[in-house]
Amino acid sequence: MDLSLLAESRLHDPHRLLGLHGDVIRLWRPGAEKIYLEVQSQMVEMARVNDAGLFEHTIPKPLTVKDYRVYHQNGNLEHDPYAFLPTIGEMDTFLFNKGCHYELYQILGATIKEVDGIQGLGFAVWAPNALSVSLVGDFNYWNGRMSPMRSMGSSGIWELFVPGLKEGEKYKFEIRTKEGHVKIKTDPMGFFSELRPKTASIAWDINSYKWNDKEWISERGKKGPSQPINVYEVHLGSWRDYSKEFPNYREIAIDLAAYCNEMGFTHVELMPIMEHPLDESWGYQVIGFFSATSRYGTPSDFQFFVDHLHQNGIGVILDWVPAHFPTDDFSLSRFDGTALYEHNDPRKGFHPHWNTAIFNYGRKEVANFLIASALFWFDKMHIDGLRVDAVASMVYLDYGRNAGEWIPNPDGSNFNIEAIEFLKHLNSIVHQKFPGALMIAEESSSYTGVTHQDGLGFDLKWNMGWMNDTLRYFSKDPIYRKYHQNDLTFSLLYTFTERFKCVLSHDEVVHGKGSLITKMPGPDWQKFANLRLLISYMICHPGKKLFFMGGEVGQWNEWYCKGSLDWHLLQYPLHQGLFHMVKDINHFYLSREELWGADFDWSGFEWISFSDAEHSVISYMRKRAGKILVCVHNFTPEYHAEYFINLRNLMEIREVFNTDHEKYGGSNRLNNAIQITSDGFVIALAPLATMIFEPDFNQ
Repeated sequence: MDLSLLAESRLHDPHRLLGLHGDVIRLWRPGAEKIYLEVQSQMVEMARVNDAGLFEHTIPKPLTVKDYRVYHQNGNLEHDPYAFLPTIGEMDTFLFNKGCHYELYQILGATIKEVDGIQGLGFAVWAPNALSVSLVGDFNYWNGRMSPMRSMGSSGIWELFVPGLKEGEKYKFEIRTKEGHVKIKTDPMGFFSELRPKTASIAWDINSYKWNDKEWISERGKKGPSQPINVYEVHLGSWRDYSKEFPNYREIAIDLAAYCNEMGFTHVELMPIMEHPLDESWGYQVIGFFSATSRYGTPSDFQFFVDHLHQNGIGVILDWVPAHFPTDDFSLSRFDGTALYEHNDPRKGFHPHWNTAIFNYGRKEVANFLIASALFWFDKMHIDGLRVDAVASMVYLDYGRNAGEWIPNPDGSNFNIEAIEFLKHLNSIVHQKFPGALMIAEESSSYTGVTHQDGLGFDLKWNMGWMNDTLRYFSKDPIYRKYHQNDLTFSLLYTFTERFKCVLSHDEVVHGKGSLITKMPGPDWQKFANLRLLISYMICHPGKKLFFMGGEVGQWNEWYCKGSLDWHLLQYPLHQGLFHMVKDINHFYLSREELWGADFDWSGFEWISFSDAEHSVISYMRKRAGKILVCVHNFTPEYHAEYFINLRNLMEIREVFNTDHEKYGGSNRLNNAIQITSDGFVIALAPLATMIFEPDFNQ
């Protein structure tokens, strides 16, 4: 019976028939006429049991797995895969089925193992509804009949240890569904993949890299969101022109670390570098949740990237996409012939906006898969934070759907309770295991408690409201801005309800929205003055910062993932001035605790005036530990030689930054001598400019 099931690729436990059984060795070689094996250093010919491909050899006395070797399909003489006990323990399967195996990447996928003193690769995959699973790769000529895997019972895991296989081996899983269909799938837990359009997984020793960032990791654990955070968002393939399709992680690391230090950025945030099949998705349609894309090199190359940035004082944040996945047949979609990772009902399992599948967060193993992915990047890749994409699409059942296209809760509400519990679990365990790690939500709704400890538990939330209001305001001709003063001031009504990050991200410079500089109205001098004002206004506003690459050079073109930034623009004075202003304001931000030390409560901010809509001017104080900066923003091109700021009890005040400086391309309306009155001070109000002052008060 077992033989017929084996021949039909339906045997759940091939080890029960194959391998070493008392005084008999059995091998499965369909199509072979003769088979030899080595027994205690002697070559012997095996007996062919039947035409199906079963061979046997009887030995005179009991042996161990080490006493004989077989010829693998690739011709190598190695130990017998079917003579080994399972390499996955009961506790592993128990924790996985409960949804809390936080080192799942140590047992599933392709892991380098030593079993009974023998080196090889352990393969394991979760496919609970499969009729059978086989391992295929170069080592068996991609023949799914050759290497059937063993079912680990009700856990749904299939396992096989193959001695002699090493790092670099290409492989997939051949899954036979209960309907009899055959699917060839990449490894959901694979650490490395072939360069697209090829899709095989590649075994990799993820533990071999020797890290040199111990001091960074130790110091990170002492910090938190109260630190200065000024993030440079980067798409690795289009940041610079390296005269090849894809530069290597290592060469990018050298240049990017130096650039961030020069420009005053504290972190880089990489648009998704998890493996993805389509370049134009920018990485947001992930197929390899444990795999750094092979476009830029190996996993070790990426580890070098993180290590080098850490050694140069730069943190690394990854864009992570647990909200959905593409429906390519070689990947997660209907993995074992059923809706395994996704919901079966398209009203819960299919995203109509993106034509992608939605994870089933209520299935414990799926939630475990995603949580293990997040922990993997912190553990094995030493990253410092995850920006979690599209959180709003996760927490609402009706996100992007019309009536009748979604399933409400029994009480009629639209909250995705399973996704909410998943996010709470995720943030809790990340913070528990990796002190100082940053969990950042891209959440575009008014969902309450995104960054609250008793809410979703994120460290930071993208301030999408500030971004939308501010860019809408800046798009107005200055003559009309006085009618839209509320767009500037509204954010302060909610800024301290969450821990926010102000963002000018890639989303604002794609899909016909134009680059930042082209959003600005007026002739060129006004466009550049407006952009200097926008960037400096973001720096002064409460909240951490994120700035997408290219804005600092005044890029005219929309960002395009297949090109590089227009660095040649820096030969022109206005572009060069903007570039130097961004560098200077970033370093000024880092040096002044007033601008970041109390980002999340009212103690760090105080209005001076928000009511001068007629002149489109606002002024306020940023404060920290008794130190104060006064920020004044003029949002029109009108110059006022004498503009009064109401600030009592002044003893002295100095201008410490002005975006209108001539070195930035401005008109040089500076405040070298400031008149102090009994109830304030009088300044030259530069056109379309941010002016920052340092006051001293009478005791």
